[in-house]
Amino acid sequence: MENNALNEMDRMDPNLRDEMLTELFLNQVIKNFKKRKILKEIDHSLKNKDKEAFLRLTEKLKSE
Repeated sequence: MENNALNEMDRMDPNLRDEMLTELFLNQVIKNFKKRKILKEIDHSLKNKDKEAFLRLTEKLKSE
């Protein structure tokens, strides 16, 4: 199945392929950035012993 996807990518218009790959890459970068930000906020809530913030942020992390 992976080979079929790769073959389809090879036959695709190079500009469209590059655009799709760029979009996938940027989406992953944004996802990683948001996750790191939430993890920092969780660390901060633990440091400040803020249980409400901790619970809210851990739920938010699960949904990312």
